[in-house]
Amino acid sequence: MLQFNDLSFWEKQSIFEEIDFCIIGGGIVGSACALELRKLYPSAKILLLERGYLPTGASTKNAGFACFGSLTEIVDDLSNSNTTDVWETVAMRYEGLKRLLERFDPSEIDYKKQGSWDLISESESNKLVDLEKFVPEFNSEIKRITGFEKCFSYDKKIAEICGFKTIHGGFKNVLEGEINTAKLHLATQRLLAINAIYVLTGIDVKNISLSKNGAELETQFGSISTRKVAITTNGFAQQFLPNHDVKPARAQVIVTSELLDFELSGSFHYDSGYYYFRSVGKRVLLGGGRNLNFEGETTTDFANTEQILSELNNLLNNVILPNKNFTIDYSWAGIMGVGSVKKPIIELVHPNMGVGVRMGGMGVAIGSIVGEKLARLL
Repeated sequence: MLQFNDLSFWEKQSIFEEIDFCIIGGGIVGSACALELRKLYPSAKILLLERGYLPTGASTKNAGFACFGSLTEIVDDLSNSNTTDVWETVAMRYEGLKRLLERFDPSEIDYKKQGSWDLISESESNKLVDLEKFVPEFNSEIKRITGFEKCFSYDKKIAEICGFKTIHGGFKNVLEGEINTAKLHLATQRLLAINAIYVLTGIDVKNISLSKNGAELETQFGSISTRKVAITTNGFAQQFLPNHDVKPARAQVIVTSELLDFELSGSFHYDSGYYYFRSVGKRVLLGGGRNLNFEGETTTDFANTEQILSELNNLLNNVILPNKNFTIDYSWAGIMGVGSVKKPIIELVHPNMGVGVRMGGMGVAIGSIVGEKLARLL
């Protein structure tokens, strides 16, 4: 590949000279940041850099859940964070999903609002009385955020309807849905092009030098000068933000072969959200298991592991698809960004550099809002 110094006059002048904003990370957050910058600065030159030929982290590798918080996950969050932060984050997720559906027609990204279920196993049923006590309070908070009267309720029949084994029931969230993440990416690329935002893939930014006049980005093809720079690399952010509370978290996912006489509507959370599954056509998509080995899954390595693949298979065979014949046709991993709290980092770390990272596994929901907030800081 040519170095930047070897490019033509047209290429240098049109793309690489006098850049106003350069965004590192071409996923949901970076794209939303670029689009908001275009609204704020109609004549600015905006460059979006992605080191992979597709977004490298989780934007096209997630499970496609349009969710903002299952009941047991929120209960767990409240035990680890203050109440205000938890509900502010839930509100941001919900607003982010609204923004996503304002930006794209639901049919364009295969959005389906079929609800979600936070499954309670038979062995967890002793906790049910305590969990049900949260429903009125949570419904009140969700009504304050969304205006909707009764978001959460307990569904005793979901296991029987879906054919699950060892499941007592599930807390239904009627406001949640799912999307096709690849179609979201394609729709985003079209919107970026319409807004004259340059998207360059295969560009790996290795170092950033900041000054009072702007930033210099060192890449494998040479340096790029820009007036302002935004970091939206989420799980890979430690490279540029070694002192921030954000670290990678690998999420492993599998998809089964097509199943006969199979139908499954909605999305499902299991074991406080550490496992999650849904149908994709006649197949089941299942991900999770990070809680089996938190230390091992704190990595930017995209490899699948036998430990987690085995547990995902066990869950399929013993809980989700008992007595069904299937094979695993697809398996992969995505890299999320997490921290000690489930709240994104959106801040200026230098007058000429801002960051929007730590989606906490909720990038589909929260990414649009994080990107827009970051754009307004720059």
